Amino acid sequence: MAVEPNLVQLGQGVYAFTHPDPRFGHSNVGLVIDHDGLTLIDTTATPAQAEVTARAVDRLAGELGLPIKRVVVTSSRVAFTGGSGVFWSAAFYGTEVTSSQLDAPANPPAFRALLPYLASAYPDDFTTRPITHTVTERAQLTGAIALDPLTGESAGNLVAFVESANVVFAGAFASFGVTPLGHDAYHAEWIAGLRGLASAGVTVVPGHGPIGGTADLADLIAYLEACRSATGDGPLPEGPWDRWTDRRFDPVNIERAQLLAAGRDDPPSSMFTLLGL
Repeated sequence: MAVEPNLVQLGQGVYAFTHPDPRFGHSNVGLVIDHDGLTLIDTTATPAQAEVTARAVDRLAGELGLPIKRVVVTSSRVAFTGGSGVFWSAAFYGTEVTSSQLDAPANPPAFRALLPYLASAYPDDFTTRPITHTVTERAQLTGAIALDPLTGESAGNLVAFVESANVVFAGAFASFGVTPLGHDAYHAEWIAGLRGLASAGVTVVPGHGPIGGTADLADLIAYLEACRSATGDGPLPEGPWDRWTDRRFDPVNIERAQLLAAGRDDPPSSMFTLLGL
């Protein structure tokens, strides 16, 4: 069910639409207003939620008469791209990895298994919007927004920095209070990138969960380190993650870390189990 997002102003022309019920698939969207148009960061998990967000954007900025000109995609995951078709007329920016993955046919049965509470949003003919512009290195997208490709939750993450507001829209690269799903994550690079964000002292808009900062990044780093240190399939030691949603992803994150430690860049079998395969 689509719900009205919370609107948070982070600076002049810089906003976040956060989901009032943080859990995986209830993702956040960023908005930056430039003189030539609007830029969104991610598109929510479903077309219905994207439509609600689009109406919220119009209420906020409609009187400016500016189009939604650009969409930055932080990951190919359906939690961030499921609503992309609503913004089809915009230019879509993502990494080469994300572009390649979104060019492949969508997998609605997998989406329904992963997000059963959103299953009706993914009929068999469900599709997402392809990337139109690939980002291969740090680049200034607009006068306000700089994009930086990072490896972490996947090899194809893309984060958006708005220096004027000291804000980073991390999207899939960060998750606060919601367990991330890292079935093809690279934990060492992810931790290093999160530490870089923490050292910058920025306000972070995560892909899932409430807006946060250094302390929240530290909790996510600790979780990833715990996954790397886990033996067998866990359980993990006590930590801030005991209060997080979606702990069903723990086995996937732990197994992926173990595969990487063994020099194997393979998908974890627990991910197939999660999808009912």
